[in-house]
Amino acid sequence: MNQTLPLAGKIALITGGGRGIGRAISLRLAQQGADIIVNFVRNQVPAEEVAEAARAVGRKAIVVRANVGKIEDIHRLFDRVEGEFAGLDIFVSNAASGFNRPAMQQKETGWDHTLNVNARSLLFGAQRAVPLMQNRGGGSIVAITSPGSQRVLPDYVAVGASKAALEALVRYLAVELAPQNIVVNAVSPSIVETDALKHFAMLSDPDVLARAVSNTPAGRLVQPEDIAGVVAFLCSPDAAMIRGQVIVVDGGYTLLTRS
Repeated sequence: MNQTLPLAGKIALITGGGRGIGRAISLRLAQQGADIIVNFVRNQVPAEEVAEAARAVGRKAIVVRANVGKIEDIHRLFDRVEGEFAGLDIFVSNAASGFNRPAMQQKETGWDHTLNVNARSLLFGAQRAVPLMQNRGGGSIVAITSPGSQRVLPDYVAVGASKAALEALVRYLAVELAPQNIVVNAVSPSIVETDALKHFAMLSDPDVLARAVSNTPAGRLVQPEDIAGVVAFLCSPDAAMIRGQVIVVDGGYTLLTRS
């Protein structure tokens, strides 16, 4: 293995790879040697900027618009990957969406949308990714989850349920795909400083964020780059014996009991 470029020659698809955590993951994988496919659904300019940054360090990079909540878009995305690269080594299921409402106010359309984008896309994306990985002798699948899969967060019922389903899929896929040399895991960040915080009214309060920092043993909030580093490790040969795990990246936040 090239110690300076541990992912040299690898091909990586990152859904929602143009912004926030997805952006950091895309750039880290490219910096470590991987050619990347940056998926987006609404914000093309940031996705193109990520691809250009990857090209600037000598990687091949393409941008593909696809709503992974729709089966036909998943197929179109992977058709493009297959056409451009004929194989795949890394699939990062990062794209996420959701409607933040109490359980009694959830609507059928919002529920279905959230489950489709956050959980169903991993299953049917994996079905398309696996044959492409088999062409390369194996691969890595990493899903981005959330503490809301296990803990009750305000107005988070749809996203929390979708992330719980996602984590169950990670365990099942890890076992089923192990004989094919495909490693499957998840990464669960706590509060991460990204633009996505704007969608959570509670987290837009500076006092809430300040309390979160004070309650984190590491003394700061998690940054997108922290998540990217763990994802890159899980895609490396050094993580070959980590299977079906949810790696919590929270600076110790969930270790403390609060009254």
